[in-house]
Amino acid sequence: MASPFPERGLARLRQIWQQPFALALMGIALCGCSFDLGSLMPEKDKPQEAPKAAAAPESAVSAGSVAEAQAHTAKAQALAKSGETASALDEFNRAVALDPYNAQALYGRGLIYQGNNEHDFAVADFSAANGLNPQKAEPLLGRAISYLALGKVKEAAADLDEASEADPHSAQVWTARGQVYERLGDKAKAAASYNKAVALRPRDDAARSGLARVGG
Repeated sequence: MASPFPERGLARLRQIWQQPFALALMGIALCGCSFDLGSLMPEKDKPQEAPKAAAAPESAVSAGSVAEAQAHTAKAQALAKSGETASALDEFNRAVALDPYNAQALYGRGLIYQGNNEHDFAVADFSAANGLNPQKAEPLLGRAISYLALGKVKEAAADLDEASEADPHSAQVWTARGQVYERLGDKAKAAASYNKAVALRPRDDAARSGLARVGG
């Protein structure tokens, strides 16, 4: 385009993961990946409608619809970067309605749902984006964060395993993977992940702290 784990307790999990991983995702966007969405700040306590399914449309998506969807996606990205998440969500919804195969719109909408603690909706959008771009780490990282908020730690670990293969040079992914395996009690995998994160980004305080905790 682009926080140590609590030992237990979903409330603490959400507190620790919400802001640091918003920054992590922003870092991914700034690293020049195709999902260039910038920082999506959460708009709290606003109920959202269920996301429109990314199922195959009854008729083929036209070239005009794809182009219009891209325009709505670009507008949504700009709104999201400005903190106007409600308006950005509307634009992402329009983009997905026009082109259900728009992975950027699905990923961006997933980030907004995640910021609003609508994690089931976020998982659905990240899953759709991952299906369209299975070699991208960002949707997997996003889905892992929402899985963690839902208490699905093993599912998060599986996503981060896959994300680390898709992008072995992402310090964010390795740090997150270390945190997940630390939570699962697998100190060997946690230490290996933290070591990789520190090798890629020596000043990663979360990874360095995690490494100290697990004795890597």
